[in-house]
Amino acid sequence: MASSEAELTDPLLCLRTAIATNHEPLLTSTPDPSSADDAEPNLAKATHIHFNADSGHQTFPLTTDTRFSSSASNESVSFRTVYFAWLHKDDNHPVYISAAQRLNDELQQDGSAGGRIQNLPFTERMGLISFLDGSTEDTENIRPLDAQEASEQAAGSAAIASGSAGGIAPVLSAGGARAPGTVDPRLAEIYAGERKMADRNSILRGIKPTDFSHVRKQAEIFLRNSRSKTSSHAQVSNNSALVSNLKKPSGRRLEPIILLSPSASSLLRMSNIKDFLEGGFFHPADSASAGSSNTANILHTQRTMASIDSKPLRFILVDTPDQFKPDYWQRVVAVFTTGQAWQFKSYKWQTAPELFAHALGIYIGWTNEALPETVKGWGRSVKVVAVDKWSPNQGEKARWRDRAIVEEIWTAIEESMRARNWGKEGFTG
Repeated sequence: MASSEAELTDPLLCLRTAIATNHEPLLTSTPDPSSADDAEPNLAKATHIHFNADSGHQTFPLTTDTRFSSSASNESVSFRTVYFAWLHKDDNHPVYISAAQRLNDELQQDGSAGGRIQNLPFTERMGLISFLDGSTEDTENIRPLDAQEASEQAAGSAAIASGSAGGIAPVLSAGGARAPGTVDPRLAEIYAGERKMADRNSILRGIKPTDFSHVRKQAEIFLRNSRSKTSSHAQVSNNSALVSNLKKPSGRRLEPIILLSPSASSLLRMSNIKDFLEGGFFHPADSASAGSSNTANILHTQRTMASIDSKPLRFILVDTPDQFKPDYWQRVVAVFTTGQAWQFKSYKWQTAPELFAHALGIYIGWTNEALPETVKGWGRSVKVVAVDKWSPNQGEKARWRDRAIVEEIWTAIEESMRARNWGKEGFTG
């Protein structure tokens, strides 16, 4: 099998070659596309991916198992998972995780292709992207081609290198030089046909390939045990700190809890919530000017609510209820939401109507942007406010509307707490 033929039959090589030669694949709803109507740009609804290259045409089902396997599941991942990872190659990991969750939700809807994609760990996703863009020639998560294919590709590599086979002209820009970020297709073909000698994978091989995967599996057991002991100790310490903060301090009234949305698309997260609620100034959550740390799992803020108590109330801010005890839920007075129902799956009340019957819902969006349909459907149980879009050139004076919006939010929280019988001693039922 020549290397060009392998590129037509192996999904990973086919996609790698398409990327190197700037031949964008086509998502389709049929294995044999014949018209423009067969194109389906929505990855949740597409069933096949079609490659149109100089060396030939090939179509793969998006459910095809690839040679890439994830250590998280020890199973080959689907071509849909691989292509999704490539489409989101420039996203940071939280954004990638959120996008994967949205795609999995869409795949379960009527009229979609069904199934699920795998969430690849950060290091594995980076290794896959490096392989696809030609930065590396292999990764430990990609199973090599079988011995016969490897041998036949090696036999054809000399002809490719000499120029007697392949014969693909370099891709040049209008000025005569290759466009930045592209790979010479002929060079990519030579690399695909290379036979590696005496590297760490091949040095242990004799006259035939030997599978040493069982050694790696045994080593992973010992490494996993070592890591779990370390992480468990750290988790216990973090959990203890979180639980101790949530407990009612001796001689002090119960502290109300405000839950933030864990979504990466939320405008307010742990990194910028204190600046917003205390200072009335909005910073993007991922900006350098955000005051708090993204790694914090619990924060505190104070607010005087005259209708409840003349002394300042201390509020607890968290973005996950993982360490909640059952009685903590009666102390939740507000829940920030982006309108995504998956946020409530780990809550005591897992539907929006039930949740917002016990705590005030708060949605924050950009000014002049449409309100999500889900939030509209929740009605008056959710307080809707909008902040002006952020500009790096703005000073604090230009954000004068933020303070008015913060006052709206606190007023709504105070009214909601009073309606739910919060007093000087806390929640009275």
